Amino acid sequence: MIITKTPLRLSFVGGGSDIREYYKENGGAVLSTSIDKFIYITVNKRFDHTLRISYAKTEEVDHVDQIEHRIVRTVLQKLDVDGGLEITSIADVPSRGSGLGSSSSFTVGLLHAVHAFKGEYRSKNDLAAEACEVEIEILGEPIGKQDQYGGAMGGLNIIRFNPDETVDVEPVIMPPGSLQRTEESMLMFYTGITRSASALLEKQTATMRSDQDKRRTMDRMVGYVDVLARELNSGNVDALGEILHENWLLKKSLSEGISNPLIDDSYEAARKAGALGGKLLGAGGGGFMVFYAPRERHSEVIKALSHLRPIDLAFDRRGSSVIFYHN
Repeated sequence: MIITKTPLRLSFVGGGSDIREYYKENGGAVLSTSIDKFIYITVNKRFDHTLRISYAKTEEVDHVDQIEHRIVRTVLQKLDVDGGLEITSIADVPSRGSGLGSSSSFTVGLLHAVHAFKGEYRSKNDLAAEACEVEIEILGEPIGKQDQYGGAMGGLNIIRFNPDETVDVEPVIMPPGSLQRTEESMLMFYTGITRSASALLEKQTATMRSDQDKRRTMDRMVGYVDVLARELNSGNVDALGEILHENWLLKKSLSEGISNPLIDDSYEAARKAGALGGKLLGAGGGGFMVFYAPRERHSEVIKALSHLRPIDLAFDRRGSSVIFYHN
């Protein structure tokens, strides 16, 4: 049996620039961190040649091409696994429409587990690139590359998406104690709204092609990546709240559907209660909201957002890992 543990990710600034229609021109970048919410994948050998796949539903089939789950089917076909496996997945938080990159973390974790089951080593960078191939190239999902690299690599990083399709991951270095202070200043809430990111991402991608004003807005959002990195390098962690706020205002202007009255009202309530800034995670429309607030104001922010569910949050440092191996 193999068990992998792959974190979800929280993107601070630059989200959306990891889509090919944007980064192919001038390159893109995000500053993000993996968090302590995980996707667990188990792969175990079955007694016979059939396949059992357990996620939100359970499938039992005779052949790989009969699997309904598109990612599982594609990964097994790509890695030339034809049967005799049981695969299960467990997520710490709702995985559909969360804005935390759960689909890509699932893909990374599954690739990691199946490679390990076959006795094959893959680096974290290889797993991220392979997950991008599965989701973007083979399945044609209208998504970018940040989720795969955020989940696979782990840690607080700048992830740069180059026009030649290469990806560079640069750890954000901070003075002693600053990373812990940043972590302890974050608050996360679940809106209770789930949505498919695909339609929003397709719309945003089309906008990037046709609207130069929107592209310039994205340029400004990408510019915040290096600005924020410099502030964090110097230990000015409160700058994260201020830059999150500016970034959120820009993001809302990119496309209709990114926000809604519940999200707008919640955001304003959090700001009035002491949050310096925040954002809705992912493509928009629902999922999780995150805020930066001084610790002494946390209770007031939580009270102001009593209609939302607070979620304990810490940063992850490891990325995707095999936590059990018996083969």
